[in-house]
Amino acid sequence: MTHATTQEATRTALRVHNSRLIDGTGSSPVEDAVVTVDAEGTITYAGAAATAPPADDDDAPVRVIDAGGRTVLPGFFDCHVHLAYAQGSPPGRRAELDPVLVTLDTATRLRQTLDAGITTARDLGGLSAGYRKAVETGRIVGPRVQTAVRILSHTGGHADLRLPDGTDLTAGMSEIADTPDAARIAVRRVLREGADLVKVCATGGMGSPYDDPDDEGLLEEEIRAVVDEARRHGGRPVAAHAQGNAGILNAIRGGVTSIEHGYGLDERALDMAGERGVFVVPTLSTVYAGINKRTMPDYHYQKKTRWSGITKENIARAIEYGARIALGTDAAVGPHGVNLMELSYLVDLGMDPMAAIVAGTHTSAELLGVADRLGTLAAGRTADLVICEGDPLTDIGVLGDPANIVCVVQDGIVRKDLPLLAAPTVRRP
Repeated sequence: MTHATTQEATRTALRVHNSRLIDGTGSSPVEDAVVTVDAEGTITYAGAAATAPPADDDDAPVRVIDAGGRTVLPGFFDCHVHLAYAQGSPPGRRAELDPVLVTLDTATRLRQTLDAGITTARDLGGLSAGYRKAVETGRIVGPRVQTAVRILSHTGGHADLRLPDGTDLTAGMSEIADTPDAARIAVRRVLREGADLVKVCATGGMGSPYDDPDDEGLLEEEIRAVVDEARRHGGRPVAAHAQGNAGILNAIRGGVTSIEHGYGLDERALDMAGERGVFVVPTLSTVYAGINKRTMPDYHYQKKTRWSGITKENIARAIEYGARIALGTDAAVGPHGVNLMELSYLVDLGMDPMAAIVAGTHTSAELLGVADRLGTLAAGRTADLVICEGDPLTDIGVLGDPANIVCVVQDGIVRKDLPLLAAPTVRRP
């Protein structure tokens, strides 16, 4: 495998041919397709080879990639990750680690996530805005980042990582707010630290020792204050950790942009979410791949096993209802670097493979507010694309194995390229 490092990355025009195109809109695949990208990283054509612009229309240098009949798709999104944490590592443990090692390990996880086909990620707790800047400025290579920086929780709630004696283990992850006014101040703090969005805890959770998923978190009036404060500062989105249904309803009524997890969604909540255009990010990886009795505290294991069946039943209903589902994994609870296994879990619960791909591309781009330039392959869009082995419409699981992601292009730059696709830059005569 070859990687474009930060220093080496150069952008030239690209031409991908001999490919099967899935463009992220839900349209039928285009066989024998061509995708062309200009030297600024913008797609200039994506469609059938028969109507593609000629390969020798100018004398600019062009890198030609023969996809060998493989499938070309848009770069994928993971709308719920925790890149600052290793899988299974309790957030409170980070305070014990050398910050230099945390930084280097986080950069490695960013690289792994990109190599898995995720060209854009939304981090929902623990990731400094400095990592966003590091990717933007080429200091490190990874998905472009949106980050919530910290998580808003009430005292004793899901993101309160203090010990009973008051020792604070949050290590930069939490903001505690117990009144509407305190919630407003907490929003101002995270935005001061560079947050792109705000995350609130509308319920308890599985990984927190002091509460349960059915427990309510921030009150509806507190969530409404957060949403209003985020609106006052550029209309920032608000994501709600919400597992039990009572907290889900509070979050939707409070005006949040997305329900994260949504394990207890009932028909009333689904109807309300649909009416208000609220996204659902199911993070099924947490129940399919995030349960390990050997490594989890017993309270965590017991809650996970108790909620696993409930989650699958309710998310299957949400899929059947046509909920506005975006892709998220809660990576760190489950493994990093295999993010697109989430697509298989959606399909296992009844989603059509093409619909799952749309959830991970176009719908996720809508949630992150970037659908005007990312999430689909069409002329005028930013050139984020992946090339994969196999047919994901026949076996969606091929996307979940990073070894099958043979090429990743981000902003028109080839970031991952297996040797079988390597080709020199050529100059047209």
